[in-house]
Amino acid sequence: MSTVTYDVEAVRARFSALRQPLTFFDGPGGTQVPDEVIDAVSRYYRESNANVSGPYETSRRTEALVAQARLTAGEFLGSSPEEAIFGANMSTLAFALTRTAGREWREGDEILVTKLDHDANVSPWLELAHDKNLAVRFVDINDDTTLDLGDLERQLSDRTRVVAFPVASNAVGTLTDVRQIAELAHDAGALAWADAVHYGPHGPIDVTDWGVDVLICSPYKFFGPHLGLAFGRAELLETWRPYKVRPAPDTPLGRRFETGTLAHELLAGFVAAVEYIESIGWESIKAHERTLGERFISGLPDNVTLYGLPTMEGRVATFAFNVDGVPTPEAATRLGEAGYAVWEGDYYAVEVMKQLGLEGSGAVRAGIVHYNTADEVDGLLAEISRL
Repeated sequence: MSTVTYDVEAVRARFSALRQPLTFFDGPGGTQVPDEVIDAVSRYYRESNANVSGPYETSRRTEALVAQARLTAGEFLGSSPEEAIFGANMSTLAFALTRTAGREWREGDEILVTKLDHDANVSPWLELAHDKNLAVRFVDINDDTTLDLGDLERQLSDRTRVVAFPVASNAVGTLTDVRQIAELAHDAGALAWADAVHYGPHGPIDVTDWGVDVLICSPYKFFGPHLGLAFGRAELLETWRPYKVRPAPDTPLGRRFETGTLAHELLAGFVAAVEYIESIGWESIKAHERTLGERFISGLPDNVTLYGLPTMEGRVATFAFNVDGVPTPEAATRLGEAGYAVWEGDYYAVEVMKQLGLEGSGAVRAGIVHYNTADEVDGLLAEISRL
């Protein structure tokens, strides 16, 4: 049992958005933003708005902000600052970086993705494969939605160039064994390419400890602005030829893969978001989410089907479910009308839904993050029981 003391009301007081009469269980689609993040974005516009490389004060402030954002990214990811890459969002970064990675790949080379993935870690590879006559293979998942590592091992070959996988499923919350997947990929001479978008608000990322080569995440999923953030291992980035305009700088290393002017105001918000997380602490966040997740699972009515792991072991507090006799869109709409923001559909987790027999119908999704409360969970459960 955790001994962490956690004051959820003090946390919620830092979010103006939480004062409205709507209970947010839509964190997997994007979390709410603490006021200090909003203030940081506004402050940049008021005091420092300029492009870089100008011989004047606001430009120098912007350059200092970009440097600070790289330092913050390195701390958040467990990497060096030069290995951080910023972009518009995870999907845009994924399309750009997969295209860069595959420049020198040849017809018949193979890519492994998983049936647990969000499609932003699948379609970029499918498009690359289409253009270069590569093969994309899907690693299966077990009946409980855990990744079938035996199937991964069987599919690896000397033609495998990359293993792309999620750290946590955005649909059913299942965690993967990142270190083991990276080791299997590397043993086959392939890259380990991780999607940490859904995991981002739920626990610490450490790319060095995990041994991944590339990792992409989204600050707007961990209490920050709409932005994309990637890590690329320095030794790898040095071998890639970037798609960039000729005058764009080659240093720091990650900068080579950022096209055009960065969203400087969003970098200010990103720095504030990471500082916010640090002020709470991952131990407190994880313990609180686990408690609420257990409360949700144990309180589900008998007429509800929960997809995925039936306990908080091996998962984050994201739950896909359906209510017997109630169409998924109707259930989500009625919960929304009752003041509970949930999602429905496939959430771009195409293969997961196929595996669960939910293609075309999908499931309701409720995502718990650390600003949710026990009373909110109980209220959601009560509304589910009334459907």
